[in-house]
Amino acid sequence: MPTRTPDEIRASIEQNRRELGTSLAKLRVEVVHLTDWRAQIRRHQQPVLIGAGIAGFVLGGGIAALGALAFGRRRED
Repeated sequence: MPTRTPDEIRASIEQNRRELGTSLAKLRVEVVHLTDWRAQIRRHQQPVLIGAGIAGFVLGGGIAALGALAFGRRRED
């Protein structure tokens, strides 16, 4: 089993620290990029608008209104 000198071990630790720092910096940049919701909306504007329209239609009672029109039922008060 090869043994390393204390200087080799220190150098290895320092190299690992530098590599870890670089990896952490890259990870931060990627996390910021992926969690930038404004940029995500700009990139996917059409699907977002379509989804918002559908959600608004459903939440606004669009399905119930269509059902009433299709089956001729009226809401009784």
